[in-house]
Amino acid sequence: MSRRGTAMLALVLAGATAQAACGDSLPAAHRLLAEADGLQLAFAARPAPLPLGRHFALDIVVCPAAGQPLPATLVVDADMPAHRHGMNYRTTVTALGDGRFRVEGLLFHMAGRWRLLFDLPAANGQPARRLSREIDLR
Repeated sequence: MSRRGTAMLALVLAGATAQAACGDSLPAAHRLLAEADGLQLAFAARPAPLPLGRHFALDIVVCPAAGQPLPATLVVDADMPAHRHGMNYRTTVTALGDGRFRVEGLLFHMAGRWRLLFDLPAANGQPARRLSREIDLR
């Protein structure tokens, strides 16, 4: 293969890798991932970075494994495992289509290790699944 052909192949492969990244439409500087059982979920806080003691929202993109259906619903909550308590607020989740969601009503009221919980109810022949991501807020 010629150098030009090799360079073109490298560009195509790099583009395919970039397109395959879960949540690449979210701001890269503040995008976080949660993964489990071949399922990925990318999210970014608004405002970013995650605030302490103020309400915030999450923009979420769910990326199922190849051939798996996109979820129609999502439930989001958060807790502090070390303190054995959750948030003082309930979230509101809005489905935006194509595996995208907006979650509002989150508030981390104290510093420490929080765990975001993302629950996908059983649907379309898929079992219920939970993804989580721990975050330290100081």
